[in-house]
Formats: sequence, C-alpha cells, structure tokens
Amino acid sequence: MSEMRLDPKVVGEVIAQYRLKKGITQEVLSGLSDIGRTHLSAIERGERKPTLETLYRISLALDVRMSTIVISIEQELDRRR
Repeated sequence: MSEMRLDPKVVGEVIAQYRLKKGITQEVLSGLSDIGRTHLSAIERGERKPTLETLYRISLALDVRMSTIVISIEQELDRRR
C-alpha cells in the first residue's frame, strides 16, 4: 500500500497546466490571485503545497472551480499509481 500523502509535485503540475491552458504567466496569475510570484513558483515546482485559501484564490483567478482542480489532481495521482 502506498503512503497516504498528497504529492506536492502533482499539485503544482496540475496548477501550472491550468495556468498554461489559460495562457497567462506566473506573474499575471500571482497578481490576479494576490499571491506572491515566488510563492506561486514554489507551489508549481512542488516545493510548497497551497492552503485551501490559496488554492481557492488561484482557482478564482483561473476562472476554474476549485473542485475541478482537485479532481484533476486526484486523477493525476491515480494515473501515477
């Protein structure tokens, strides 16, 4: 049985995919979501995990439901198992 942990790299990759799909830079997304660009960069690299508040602000800035992002993260985690 695999360790029950949320892989921050997967979280960051999914967020980055949504950002790229929207066609915006980290700089723009960080401004729209009121998150520091270095913090967003660390999230996308998997060095930090976003809090629910941060994920909510990112999802609003991307115009995507937070639950949609979470489902995408779960699907990617399942795919990698």
